[in-house]
Amino acid sequence: MPIIKSAKKRMRQNIKRRARRFPVRSELKSAVKKALEMVANGKTEELVKFLPHVFSVIDTAVKKKILHKNNAAHKKSRIALGLNALQEKGGKKAPAAKAEKVEEAK
Repeated sequence: MPIIKSAKKRMRQNIKRRARRFPVRSELKSAVKKALEMVANGKTEELVKFLPHVFSVIDTAVKKKILHKNNAAHKKSRIALGLNALQEKGGKKAPAAKAEKVEEAK
């Protein structure tokens, strides 16, 4: 426990800010995870409908300074690349992203 008055105030502020950020962070993680699962399972139509929501959640997290803008761009790009791969293959399962990177390195 803090002893100094300013440290006590900082602790109170941190608790409030953490409570304010938690719902956004939780929604962000679950939305990105759900989108990546759709990519892995080959659910193209569902992903196309869900994509605006995911991008909106990511942008909201950036606006509230929960996520860095480059990290957000990386997440969006990863989801979009998965969707594009699905659409090229006609909705069939796309290979895992890690497997593609290994093949490119060879």
